[in-house]
Amino acid sequence: MSKYLFQVNYVGEGVKGLLKDGGTKRRTVVEGLIKSMGGSVETFYYAFGDTDLYLICELPDHATATALALTVTSTGTVTLKTTVLLTPEEVDAAAKLTPAYTAPGK
Repeated sequence: MSKYLFQVNYVGEGVKGLLKDGGTKRRTVVEGLIKSMGGSVETFYYAFGDTDLYLICELPDHATATALALTVTSTGTVTLKTTVLLTPEEVDAAAKLTPAYTAPGK
């Protein structure tokens, strides 16, 4: 399982729906969505500022995360940014790899 950070912004009808349904109902809906795809929600926070909602969840793979992002954004009620989160151990494993690379101009 991989972890993902979704940064969500409500737009247009999404804002109206949030006002009508409330934050708790939206959290329940999102938890059901993530669970239906074999994942789990770790954190769910609304926020002031440039981003309306921060969601950290665990999902089986990148294809699942992509399917969720496409499904949710296709409604036109939210925009989102997806970030893959890495554990320190995953970074350690990456640091041990030796890619063949030449910098531009070298």
